Amino acid sequence: MIASRRVGASLAQYIREVQAARERYRARFATREERGVNLLREWLSPEQRAQFDAKRYFDVIGCDSGKRYRIHYGETTNVHEIGDDDLPAVGWCFMPVGSLVVGDVMLAQKIALETYEYGALAVANRCPIRFSRFR
Repeated sequence: MIASRRVGASLAQYIREVQAARERYRARFATREERGVNLLREWLSPEQRAQFDAKRYFDVIGCDSGKRYRIHYGETTNVHEIGDDDLPAVGWCFMPVGSLVVGDVMLAQKIALETYEYGALAVANRCPIRFSRFR
């Protein structure tokens, strides 16, 4: 009987430790997401930040062509080239290598288009707008 109580107490302690570890794990990733979005927001101009806060996307101007691109919240198929009619004309999919949070991916896309547009588009996948989830 004493042995079964010890096993039960040990099992209960083990379960508490696993639950605590799971909460720490979840908190760590929530914090990573928050830090990524906060870093992105620090790099946005006041106009881009207001647009992002209101609509979860922001526009950038390509450094080489002067074209306007809209970067939606997300990692893939989230960059649209915007036409003169203010509608998406072409979708682009490119992202940095590695396991990054969404805010970091979007920041890399912003920097790439604003400083090395043609190089970024050279490695990007072009996708029809009809397949994009942000249409």
